[in-house]
Amino acid sequence: MRILIVHVKYQQPGGEDTVVQQELELLQRSYQIESLFFQNKGGVQGAIQFLLSIWNVFAARKIEQKIKNFQPDVIHVHNWHFAFGPIVFRVAKKMGVPVVHTVHNYRLLCPSAILLHDNKLFTDSLHQNFPWKALKNKVYRNSWIQTFWLAFIVWFHKKIGTWRMVNTYICLTDFAVDLFQKSNFGIDRLKFVVKPNFTVAQDSYLAMHREGSFLFVGRLSEEKGVRTLVEAGMNSGLTLRIAGNGPLKELVKNASKEAENITYLGTLEKDHIRLEMSQAQALIFPSIWFEGMPMTILEALSCGTPVIASRIGAPESLILENETGLFFEPGNSEKLVKVMHQYNTFSKAKKEEFQKNALDSYNSKYADKNQQAYFATIYSAALND
Repeated sequence: MRILIVHVKYQQPGGEDTVVQQELELLQRSYQIESLFFQNKGGVQGAIQFLLSIWNVFAARKIEQKIKNFQPDVIHVHNWHFAFGPIVFRVAKKMGVPVVHTVHNYRLLCPSAILLHDNKLFTDSLHQNFPWKALKNKVYRNSWIQTFWLAFIVWFHKKIGTWRMVNTYICLTDFAVDLFQKSNFGIDRLKFVVKPNFTVAQDSYLAMHREGSFLFVGRLSEEKGVRTLVEAGMNSGLTLRIAGNGPLKELVKNASKEAENITYLGTLEKDHIRLEMSQAQALIFPSIWFEGMPMTILEALSCGTPVIASRIGAPESLILENETGLFFEPGNSEKLVKVMHQYNTFSKAKKEEFQKNALDSYNSKYADKNQQAYFATIYSAALND
């Protein structure tokens, strides 16, 4: 089977770009693969891309030419925002090629893409024909103009039937599918499938001695719950190690100077992150927004590391309470402290059971060995649609 992967790379490489590259390498083992990557740009070029994304005929020509040259059986689209826009789905339909679309965020439901505004969940757009509340709040880059244009692009393509041209929507969790079904997106549940992301374990780390520390890895920002994390660290007295970079970096650095139990590790390379995960007794995941599918959690499970997470969105699909981790109320540092102490007092045998369950969960659901079966089912269904 011949698969064409189409994706717009972000200006600052992120999780989606990593997932696309991982899937591309994995698919090459079983399929004939070619890719067509576009690049989002900044400045004037970026503004032009943004304006053209409602109907980018220049990108359409490139996509059409690639289809003619490669003759794919299926087109797999990841990010379409901004460099080519939704026209890719119309080109695929016109040329009679089935298309699947991995939905990495919630941009089809709200211009915010993350359903968060002013560090609070923002779900008004889910039930509005046009996201006027989002426009009023300037949820995209704090701009009325940019929020309107992005909202209008999605609304316009809904009105002309573009979103119905997608054969299969791939969501990362059951939670994401439920959000789409509860919204006014208007696409039948049968067109949605769940395929989780995956990561590759490195067995050499799995049997390492566990320290008594808790670990956070990620962007140091409001939506990641970093303020809650720092408050919990300051009040718990338990060893907390924090890795990452972002707008709240100074908050974390100051906390590490004030409290001896908090250590700021800075930005770490992937191997160093896995080493930290393999030594920690648990990963803390305090996010306050509806994450797509956090690779950090998958990395932790692949190291046999349990996860203490806020009970919101994707973590509820990824973590089995009292088996592979524990939950606390989002944004509540007191509840986080309580759960950290609860886990810290578990016996060595109980912690080892959590660790075994975490690794078993990874092997059964999120290892790369499971992915080929997902793709075979999804692509075959698209061909037979």
